[in-house]
Amino acid sequence: MSFFRDVNLPAATAGFVAVLVGFTSSVAIVFQAAQAFGATPAQITSWMWALGLGMGLCTAIPSLILRQPVMVAWSTPGAAVLATAGLAGGFGMGEAVGAFMACAVLIILSGATGWFERIMNRIPMAIASALLAGVLARFGLQAFAAAQTALPLVLVMLLAYLLGRRMAPRYAVPLTLGAAVVYVLARGQLHTEALTLEWARPVFTA
Repeated sequence: MSFFRDVNLPAATAGFVAVLVGFTSSVAIVFQAAQAFGATPAQITSWMWALGLGMGLCTAIPSLILRQPVMVAWSTPGAAVLATAGLAGGFGMGEAVGAFMACAVLIILSGATGWFERIMNRIPMAIASALLAGVLARFGLQAFAAAQTALPLVLVMLLAYLLGRRMAPRYAVPLTLGAAVVYVLARGQLHTEALTLEWARPVFTA
């Protein structure tokens, strides 16, 4: 089968990096959005269960059917807007779920009717980029706060990334993650006492 012939180390690494970057770069925003709406730990786990399952199936099935790479991911700017709305407006989980359902309907309509392409063709790319930057600016700036409390770790990861980009660009992100894990283990700062392994369960929200 061609599927198994196509699953080689470079392909697996590219897929791993895509998932790793997708989760680690924006999962904190999703968590913050859920917490802003007063979500319980079970509800947050349900969110991540639904996101992982939904994105995985929506990526794998079209890729297999169309025989071309299709990547489906959550909307990081959308999650950032929801997080801000939850903090400022006092909305709850019910309103958040309703907002996601309304967004899903609009996304489907935009894709099926071609509205999205026509609208984007009328918006200058500079304005679209500025809108995205404005939504994510606060979260991006907060990332530098880690340098105030964990400067050595930030420097180790930065050095590992730069070396990886220079010597093995395809594996730069896994090398950065590996360097961070090794550093934390060597310093005895990896605390696993609170970690538990159990199946995620969906939580119904009206």
